Amino acid sequence: MSLSPGQLLRGLAVVVFLVVWALLAHNGSAGEGTADLSVLLGIAPAVVALGLLLWRSSHPLLIGTGILAILGGLAWIWPILRENIALLFFIQHLGTNLALGTLFGRSLLGGGEALITQLARTVHHSELSERKRRYTRQATLAWTLFFLGNAVISAILWLLAPHTVWSVFANLLSTPLLAAMFIGEHIWRVKVLPPEERPSIAQVVRAYRMRNQPKAPAPDLETPQPPANPS
Repeated sequence: MSLSPGQLLRGLAVVVFLVVWALLAHNGSAGEGTADLSVLLGIAPAVVALGLLLWRSSHPLLIGTGILAILGGLAWIWPILRENIALLFFIQHLGTNLALGTLFGRSLLGGGEALITQLARTVHHSELSERKRRYTRQATLAWTLFFLGNAVISAILWLLAPHTVWSVFANLLSTPLLAAMFIGEHIWRVKVLPPEERPSIAQVVRAYRMRNQPKAPAPDLETPQPPANPS
């Protein structure tokens, strides 16, 4: 499938952004970057996540109070963060991988469907072959182990290795490892699934968005009756 110039430019912009982010995060973790910029990079994911949660709220008072609480908390804790930049990035990396590992892994517990199976069912409109169900469950397990493995290695390096060594793994190798995981899963998918059962990246993204859209309330089936004519 050929890509348009706009898609190529967007892809290139994402790659440049990730490279610059990784280099700045590595310099900050190694104590070589600007302290305030490093803190900003370290807290950005958490602030964005909290902002999205507030954005989904329909109560202006809650939104305003949340924004003030975030700004006040940042102002209070900022000097402490400036003195513990490496720890800040460690918490960010460990927390992100644990959260993603939990997201994938919890869907494997109990009698529910695996996360990737749910996405595949959305793409294929609830029609999945047994081969597809088996693959998507195994893929969910693979991503669970990938994220949890990253978290374990990050914790071991943080405790036993110099922070510079940890930063190389956490900041410089995270994106290449993620890309390698995507490539490996793609090769595996090509080998085990026929072409008609392989969704494109765009289909997966659409399925994820559809899955996370709030469901519209069910319409009221009880039609109000007009008042009786007194005459």
